[in-house]
Parts: sequence; structure tokens; C-alpha cells
Amino acid sequence: MKKIFLLAAVVAALTSCKNKQDGAAAFLDKTAMDTTVQPGDNFFQYANGNWIKNVKIPDDQSGWGSFYTLYEDNLKKLRTILEETSAKKDHPKGSIEQMVGDFYASGMDTAAIEKAGYEPLKPMLAKIDAVKDYKELLNLLAQSEAEGSGDLIGYYVGADERNSSKNILVLVQTALSLPEKSYYTKTDSITVKQRKKLAEHAAKYLSLCGIDADAAQKAGESILALETEIAVSHLSPVELRDPIKNYNKMSVAALGKLSPNIDWNKTFAKMGIKTDSVNVSQPGYYAALSSLLASKPIDTWKQKVMFDYIASKASLLSKAFRDERFEFNKLFSGAKAQPERWKRMVSMTDNGLKDPLGQLFVQKYFPAEAKQRMDELVNNLQVAFKARIAKLDWMSDTTKQKAQEKLAAFLKKIGYPSKWKNYSDVTISRDNFYENNRSIAMHDYKENIDKIGKPVDKTEWGMTPPTVNAYYNPTFNEIVFPAGILQHPFFDMKADDAVNYGAIGLVIGHEMTHGFDDQGRQYDAEGNLKDWWTAKDGEMFKQKAKGVVNQYNQYVVLDSLHVNGELTLGENLADIGGLAIAWDAFKLTGQGKSSEKIDGLTPDQRFFFGFAQAWRIVNRPENVRTGIQVDPHSPEEFRVLGPLSNFDPFYTTFGVTEKNKMYRKPEDRARIW
Repeated sequence: MKKIFLLAAVVAALTSCKNKQDGAAAFLDKTAMDTTVQPGDNFFQYANGNWIKNVKIPDDQSGWGSFYTLYEDNLKKLRTILEETSAKKDHPKGSIEQMVGDFYASGMDTAAIEKAGYEPLKPMLAKIDAVKDYKELLNLLAQSEAEGSGDLIGYYVGADERNSSKNILVLVQTALSLPEKSYYTKTDSITVKQRKKLAEHAAKYLSLCGIDADAAQKAGESILALETEIAVSHLSPVELRDPIKNYNKMSVAALGKLSPNIDWNKTFAKMGIKTDSVNVSQPGYYAALSSLLASKPIDTWKQKVMFDYIASKASLLSKAFRDERFEFNKLFSGAKAQPERWKRMVSMTDNGLKDPLGQLFVQKYFPAEAKQRMDELVNNLQVAFKARIAKLDWMSDTTKQKAQEKLAAFLKKIGYPSKWKNYSDVTISRDNFYENNRSIAMHDYKENIDKIGKPVDKTEWGMTPPTVNAYYNPTFNEIVFPAGILQHPFFDMKADDAVNYGAIGLVIGHEMTHGFDDQGRQYDAEGNLKDWWTAKDGEMFKQKAKGVVNQYNQYVVLDSLHVNGELTLGENLADIGGLAIAWDAFKLTGQGKSSEKIDGLTPDQRFFFGFAQAWRIVNRPENVRTGIQVDPHSPEEFRVLGPLSNFDPFYTTFGVTEKNKMYRKPEDRARIW
């Protein structure tokens, strides 16, 4: 939960350490350029403007471009594996081939799913309906956690941030259906429409499960009203970025005093949890939940829990439920059509049977030489970062030494886990999609709660091998690059260093810098939340970071919405630092030291084009609007313009002067890492 991802929807790549190759010019798309734009006015448009003018976002997508195309390519590769595997019906029971093949087949059997309707939900809905008070409701929900049907209590198990070698149960705020708390109070027309739709959405789900239309409508309104009160207790997306504020370790007895209407000893016992302490990340939510449980009518709570239950299972049910789910979600994504069924099932198989499918994916699509080259590149970037830290003019030697120790301690994970998890307790059949998902949920739950109080296993991964993403995890002090991102269009063995270092080089530097951004810098080399800075250096960092906040606050999207510089600070710092580190590493290569042109472009120009075209993405307005509210990443255009406007070599390479729109005075340019 504390992982810092490259993107909400991420792009990354692997690089070549070779010099100019035959056909290297093809790895930059010069037809995408808009040469009517000056590179110093808007380099994102200069590098991508013609492509942006002509691109058409597919109906089933919320955006299109580099990340999206790679994600689609991966779906097709996984589909090949799953269709080949599911076609055979004689795999040994319990083998990874049998599990992934039969799971995919069960999900593609839409006739059986349609016939079942909402029949799989009836037992739990009946239990909720029979509840007489909130204490019975809490008992039911606690008992149901093991099979993925719990509610109201948000949690995960992870490293204790003050003792990163040991796992702890972490309670987090939950129970909202809209993206974050401000959606319940903002008065602009779009947000008002989204709230109205939530009430209608809840009513529709309830009516699909047999509740009278008028009663369902009233229930939808009550659910919205209840969630509006719950939202008051939530921390905002910006507040959630503060590690200190979100670390509140306490005894179970203290948790009981915080939320006296919840019997935590009984609740944890019914959940199968044994612990004497817990990190309550957002205590305000649990204090409010305790109060609201006792003060709001039990019928309102039952309606809320029924709605949550149906919503959590809608993707597993008949077409009517899936259609309603899409109609609600498209308010935030802008997608015009649902993905084809096979795409949905490929994604669900990857998310559910993580390691079994991951093994098959890397066997078929991730060669050993790709892992080796990635290892080399990460090490190159680490060397470049070490040199940059040594040269910092604003940091004392005392803090520099600690920073170097943390950098040297990075755990580097490339491609796939060193050991695969055991799924022998999962039972998968070809003829019961709903029960298959229930079996996976029970496996995941047991795996998680069994870790409470035990030593942290740093071989664990937080992503599946086919995932198109990358992340830094501060409590592990690790950078992670799944196999899914280490391929074309972001890496090609035939591409020149300039293009590859501009793309994946920046991404690797980005993840490394996360260890030293406004959040990551608060964790030491062992992953503990511990201040290792001198007071003066810490204050200097904060002052420099304020300049980055102010810079990004000025960027405007959709005519009036501003980027939130506080929410996006960590990612912006990582982009700025990642660019500088990638550049330094590129300059150590043969091509980086030469001036030989390829396709009319110098090595330095190709580096910056490789960077800008790696972030060549356009998004639907609804997706942009949602992202501005909840996504800690800036929109892609500003992920290019922001770092470049702070980077002296960009000014030199393209002759940027004070006459250009991207120009920032030298004293105003962010120079942190």
C-alpha cells in the first residue's frame, strides 16, 4: 500500500547499452512531430503534436498512447497463452496450466454466467437482511472477510514502518464509492451529476437483486447521505501522502477506546487475526465509523453493505450487472464502450492467479538477455546517481553519507520473482466462475493474515510479471521492474542508447529518486520511517521542494483545472531527478560522448525525443479530471515540460532562451537531486 508507482497507468522500458545500430532512426517517430511549434515553447507538442492531432482513442479506452499500446500488446500475448492452455482439458489437476486454463474458460462461458444471474449473491444478501443491529452486522462482515465479502474495515498487512523487518496489520480508511472525499461536497455541475449517479447506481444494483424500485431509490439516496457523512472523516489525497501523519501504531485496547462501539477483540477473532497491536493509518475514520454505526438506522447500514457487496461482485455476474458497473465507471474514465470479454478475462486471470500465469508469461516472452541488460542499466544509473549525490552543493557531508548508504542498499528486482508462490489451496473448475473467484479470494486472505507479526519476506513482489508498471517501495527500499514493461515500444535491442536512455533510463532514475522524494526521503536504508537528515539539510530540501510545488501549480488542464503541486510533488521530484540521472548515465556511453547524427538528429536531441515520445499519451477529459483529483502523477504533457524546463542541457541542446515559453530563470530551476 505504500508503494510509489511510476504511473496510475504506467509506461517504462528496457535499454540497450550498445551504440548506433542499423535502422536506429526508426525508433523515433519523426512523423509525430509538429515543427510549427518551437521546441522551447512546448517540447511535448514539438515531439508529438502531429500524432496528437491525428490520434483516435479507441472506444473501450480512457486514453491512448505509449502505455496503452503496450498494455494492449501484453493482453494479446496473455490471451495466446490462455487460449492455448484452456483448449486442453487434460492438464493435471492443480497444475498451473489447469488453474489458469480452466479459470479463463469459466470466465469466457458467458452463457453459464448469464444463467446464474445474481444467484451466487443470494446467501450473503439474505444474511445481511436478517441482521438486527450493527453489532450483528459487524460480526457478519468479520466472518465474511475470509471469502472476500467483508466491508467497512479497510486493511492490509505490510512491513511496520518503524520496524521494517516485521509485518503488521494496517487499518486504512474505506467505505466510499466516489474517488475521494471532496466528491461528496463540491458543487460544480460535473460533481453534482456524479453524486446523483451514485444514488441511482446503488438503486439499480439493489433493484437488480429483487428490491422494489421505489424502495431501491430511497435506499440509494440514503446510501449517498451516509457516505457523505463518512467522507468527512477521510483524509484527503494530499494528506494521505504524509508518512508521519499516517503512522499511528496502537494496542488493540487503545483502538477500542478510539472506536468504542466496535468490539475489536471479537472482530479480529472472527477474522482469524491474532495481534496485540495495529497501525491505524487514519484514526479519524474509525472514530467516525464507531459513532455512525450506533447513531444511524440499522436499515441504512444494511442497504449500504448490500450495495457494497453487490458492487464488489458485479464484474463476476450477468450482463445487466456488468453494464450498470460500466455506466457508472465511465463517468470517471470517459470510455465509450466496454472492453471485449477476452480482454476482461485476461486481466482478471492476471490479477487473480498472479504467479501461475506469471510463470507462463515469462517462460514465453521474457528472455534471459533482457533481464541481464536491465541489470546492467540499473547499475549504470546507480553509478550516475552516486556521482550526483557526491556533487550536491546544498547538502552536508553527514547527510550525503547517509544518502549514499541508502542508494547502495537498493534492492533491485527485474522481470519476475526469485521464487513463485504456492497456490495448492486454490480450487479451479471450468464450470463455476463465481466459486473460482471465491477460492482465490480465500487464498489471498489467508496468505495476508498469516504474515501478521512475522518477519518480512523481501522476495515478495507487489505486481505480477506481465504488469505494465514499475514501483519503488520505501519499506523494502526496493525498485521493481516487472517483465511486462521491459519490451517494445519502450525498449528495443536495436535502438541506440540515446533513445533508450531517454525512455527507460529516465524511468529507472525516476524510481531511484522516489527513495529521496518528499516521502521516500523519510525512510532510511533499511526501510524504517526514521529521520536521517541534519536539521539544516532537511529544511533546505523542503524549501527547494516548495519551488517545485509552485511550478506545477501553475500548469492548467481542461481550460481551468490546475495541477495540484502538493499532490504530485513526489512524482514531479522523481521525474526531475530521473531525467538528470538518465542524462548523466547516457553521457558515460560512447554515443553520449559523440556528436554523430542519426536521421538528422544529434545524440543529445535523440535523448530528449526518446524521453518525450515515451510519454506520448492523450486522455479523455473525464479521465484527466479524475486524475487531477486523485492521481499523484501530473498529466503526461507536464511530466515532460516540467522536468525539461528545469534542465540546463535541454536549454543548450535546443537553444532555449528567455523568449521561449518553457524558459525559467537559472535561479528558479529546480536543482535537488
